Amino acid sequence: MNDRTLLSQVLRIAVPVALQSCLQSSFSMIDQIMVGQLGEQAVAAVEIAGKPGFIYAFVTGAIATIAGIMISQYIGRADRAAELRSISVNMAAVTLTALAVLFACGAGASPFVSLFTSDSSIITEGAQYLRIIRWTFLPLGLSTVLSAALRCHDKSSWPLYAGIFSAVLNTLLNYTLIFGHFGAPALGAAGAAYASVVSQLASLIVIIVLFIRCYGRFRFDFRLGSAGFAQYMGMLGPVVINEFLWSLGQSVNTYVYGRMGTTELAGVSLTGSVQGLTIGALSGLAQAAGIMIGRRLGEQNYEAAYQDAVRLCVYGLLGTLPISLLLIVFRTAYVTLFAVSDSVRIVGAEILAAFAVLMPVKVQNMILGGGVIRSGGRTKYIMMIDILGTWVIGVPLALLTGLILKLPVVWVYFILSQEEVVRFIITVWMFRSRKWMVTIA
Repeated sequence: MNDRTLLSQVLRIAVPVALQSCLQSSFSMIDQIMVGQLGEQAVAAVEIAGKPGFIYAFVTGAIATIAGIMISQYIGRADRAAELRSISVNMAAVTLTALAVLFACGAGASPFVSLFTSDSSIITEGAQYLRIIRWTFLPLGLSTVLSAALRCHDKSSWPLYAGIFSAVLNTLLNYTLIFGHFGAPALGAAGAAYASVVSQLASLIVIIVLFIRCYGRFRFDFRLGSAGFAQYMGMLGPVVINEFLWSLGQSVNTYVYGRMGTTELAGVSLTGSVQGLTIGALSGLAQAAGIMIGRRLGEQNYEAAYQDAVRLCVYGLLGTLPISLLLIVFRTAYVTLFAVSDSVRIVGAEILAAFAVLMPVKVQNMILGGGVIRSGGRTKYIMMIDILGTWVIGVPLALLTGLILKLPVVWVYFILSQEEVVRFIITVWMFRSRKWMVTIA
């Protein structure tokens, strides 16, 4: 495949995925900007209460990743029955996961928020937000898996339509429910949570309609057989464990920021949504990599898979550099959108600059680890790399620099983020070994 043909296929998949990821990130960004008008305590409360959803989203994304691996390889060898089974099984997996997390968050909302802060107003507001926002988990999970199936059939723009609709709806409901416009009560941070619930449900309805249009009449089929089930769990287990432990590690980092002080926590919180938005803008490359390389592996065209992966990494680097520059230039303007103290704004601007410097490495890890290497089903490789980066390097450095050495929060963030550099070095070595090139049964 020549460069022009590859780039055309990448853009056809990556651009709608990137736009949808940006729209999904806009849920939290819009919430944060609007809630930011209520003060830094409200910002901190939403940041903490959003952590279970953050962890759940990554676990759900892991299940959708497995769905994409299976579907793309089955499409590559034209096995329709196996493709439909993979959709059914992954929908069941995401449903069980959503229900478990939903009930856990309902039972332990206040104790969870109190782990991160001793501020009673943050605990009260955060627990209320968490009890409401947990109802987004099931529709988000189902939408993620169904969207993965549509993308594998080159229908990447279809989930985007649902994303646009839900983002607009979320913005209107935020404006109405947070501040009490159009005769509605002013619910504050709780209003943002209610807006997200309604918007996610609406998005799921649209995606179900589009899925039926693509697949026609769909009949659930869970008959993997013992060998198929073992292979499925062999792929799913490492990815779920990986994403859970990684996102749990990020929550430990939030714990460190919270113990450093409300100013530090609020300052870091200001950047969470814009980080998600910018990474989301490039996440389409990772998903495109998984789908396209998966098809190559399904065809057993291994050399083409390797060369296409190299070019995808180059595209990722070229796409990252201008976004990093824009973040550095506009970091101060962004933090002025929030009604917080100057000290919180300074922290937020410094964290954004550090993130911008590290983003090219983060995106390469997404493409190689989250897309290319996983496309062969060898998910345990990435699990081991990520556990090493997060729990051997990142978390210990966060605890050391934040709670023991008590460095400024921007240095805590920058130092612990060196886990990305270590992860990148190991991932490149694994990629070059070609051991990940496997065709699943």
